[in-house]
Amino acid sequence: MCDHYVEVKVQLEQMKSLGEDAEKQGVDTEQVPVSSVSPDPSSITLAGRDASNTSITCKHRGKSHSKSGKDDKNLCGKHISGVSVSTHVGKNLNRLEHEQTLHIKGTGRILQGKSETNGNYVTIHPSKNIQETRREDGYNLARKRKPVTVDSSKAKTSLEALKLSIKQLKWKEFPLGRRTACDIYWHGVSFHDNEHIVSGQVNKFPGMIEMLRKINLSRAVRTMQELFPEEYDFYPRSWILPEEFQQFSTQICMVKENDATVNPTFIVKPDGGSQGDGIYLIRDPSDLKLMAGSQAKQAVVQEYIQKPLLVDKLKFDIRLYVLIKSLEPLEIYIAKEGLTRFCTEPYQEPCQKNLSHVFMHLTNYSLNVHSGNFVHSDSQNTGSKRTLSSVLYRLAAKGVDIKKVWSDIIALVIKTVIAVVPELKVYYQADIPPGKPGPTCFQILGFDILLMKNLKPVLLEVNSNPSMRIEHEQEVAPGVFGYVPSPVDEEVKVGVIRDTLRLMDPRHRKPSISSQLRAGGFEHGEAIPVEGETRERNPDEGGALPSLCLKPVYPKYTKQFNYLRLAERIAALFIRFLGVKGNMRLGPTAFRTFIRTCKLSNSNFTMASVDILYIDITRRWSGAVPDSREAGMGLQAFVEAFFYLAGRRFKSLVLREQVVSLLELCEAQLEAQLGIEDRRSLSCSRALPRAIKTQTLSLNPLLSSPAPLRRAASQDYRLHQRLNPRTLRANVEN
Repeated sequence: MCDHYVEVKVQLEQMKSLGEDAEKQGVDTEQVPVSSVSPDPSSITLAGRDASNTSITCKHRGKSHSKSGKDDKNLCGKHISGVSVSTHVGKNLNRLEHEQTLHIKGTGRILQGKSETNGNYVTIHPSKNIQETRREDGYNLARKRKPVTVDSSKAKTSLEALKLSIKQLKWKEFPLGRRTACDIYWHGVSFHDNEHIVSGQVNKFPGMIEMLRKINLSRAVRTMQELFPEEYDFYPRSWILPEEFQQFSTQICMVKENDATVNPTFIVKPDGGSQGDGIYLIRDPSDLKLMAGSQAKQAVVQEYIQKPLLVDKLKFDIRLYVLIKSLEPLEIYIAKEGLTRFCTEPYQEPCQKNLSHVFMHLTNYSLNVHSGNFVHSDSQNTGSKRTLSSVLYRLAAKGVDIKKVWSDIIALVIKTVIAVVPELKVYYQADIPPGKPGPTCFQILGFDILLMKNLKPVLLEVNSNPSMRIEHEQEVAPGVFGYVPSPVDEEVKVGVIRDTLRLMDPRHRKPSISSQLRAGGFEHGEAIPVEGETRERNPDEGGALPSLCLKPVYPKYTKQFNYLRLAERIAALFIRFLGVKGNMRLGPTAFRTFIRTCKLSNSNFTMASVDILYIDITRRWSGAVPDSREAGMGLQAFVEAFFYLAGRRFKSLVLREQVVSLLELCEAQLEAQLGIEDRRSLSCSRALPRAIKTQTLSLNPLLSSPAPLRRAASQDYRLHQRLNPRTLRANVEN
């Protein structure tokens, strides 16, 4: 018997004796698999057959394995002192290490040893308690993975829900701010709550407040209604006051003249109003309150939905939370759970007598909470504020197709976001120009949706700052009011904030879809994975957190809705010709450059006509938007001009086809010009002296790369990558 066999037998006897000692103490032993340092298949494992046996992992390293290999082979086929030895022999036994590990269950001790290159075993010694080892491993992992930092100094009313969310995620909060940069900044009102952020992520988009004011939202949706009237019929017919007062009055008079029995009701909403403030119902244009002192009131008047769906004879609306994770690429998530807010008086169709009954017609929580009939309930199924799922369950019990309702709501949300994104991109490039240090943005929006009696969803409004308060005001003693926890609010809102943070976790940021497209990661038409579905589990979560309550809907449903993004293509042209970074309006020279570059002028439409068109449209929009920050042509005015140019050039087509045709024409001209500029830059680099060329190429990596990669890396190409005529034509046809 060789020395190696004797020594191994002695070591196994020692291990067995340790196991017997453990059994005498009433402790069972178990086999614990030990991960090897290298995934080399040539490891040799010695494993016990029963609970009292031991497990030994042996790895051999050496240049020659002739004799000792035979001994080991003989050894591993035998039972040694009650220990069964199994062998896994790999093809390559070079560069292997010899290691032995023994774990005795209950004692928490690990016996380890190493062998020399000749196969002789050196030592076996007890290691630290396995719980301590795991604790140290977790500590080392925590040291490597620093917790995400959140600046909550500007959180305001959402602070309590944010604190709970950060605590559940085991992240680090800075309630008073921090001198060094944080990973996430949580603002309570707008992007500009903190003006000195140059990195990280902010939970507000620049311009979102302005874009979701009632007038601007109505204008954005109206533009889409002109292009896709059937797709955007979920928004009530609206008029903007005071500029469209005469048009509103004329149309209402015509309706009443044609049918005397028709007496529609309208709801008036102040442009900057919130929480139901200033909202009232009218049945005649003469009832409008157009003046506030000496100034005209900016407002929107809409058709009132007279036949809403009722639950317990009460009118209600849905507050749905929507996350815009990014604009480029566009990523939209919808919360699976929402709130339903009930009126506090039984509903009756509006008549002249009950027009002023706000508790019957208006679902705003901030109004109904002051009603004597308002019910605060700890249950999610009762009270004046309930979860959306509880209402849907009741509807499902009555035979309502809930899947169809959800599908319609998702379509409404995606279409609305597509309508407001073009203007948002203009605001975004003004506050965070390309190439300038700045944060990335995301935002939670509050969609207020009403279900009609026929279950069709109707968009009432979109809130840029939905209330995230998880407590409500209540009379805690006679005449004494205080804030008490609201279980329904906490259930919904904490989940939305927590899972928004999980999605925005900087430690799990993946390459953007646009960068993957540039790198050849996805082909046109290939399914694009959604991060919310393929995301790896956060190691810090440890399985304690529930699954995400936010459902990804875009780009998941790109094929169904991508054809609607015509206004974004117009906005891309607009941004292309803005020129000066941070600018939001086209000047006359920039507009002329657009016409000239896209070759839209001819003998019938001279540059003098172009100037007249610019002055006419800009002057009209300047009167419609008195509080504009700059002079010039804004995006909405540019869209009007673009529609005019499309109608002039393609007279025989309907408006949508006119716009598509003009877009393809402009994009083709820009693409051709870009190719000419690339050829010029290439010829200039060839004309340089050899020494200067070499120095220039080494300093500028864009010039040293092939032409397609250089274009992909250039800023202009990034702006116009989506303006490829073939790709966009295919999208429109879809």
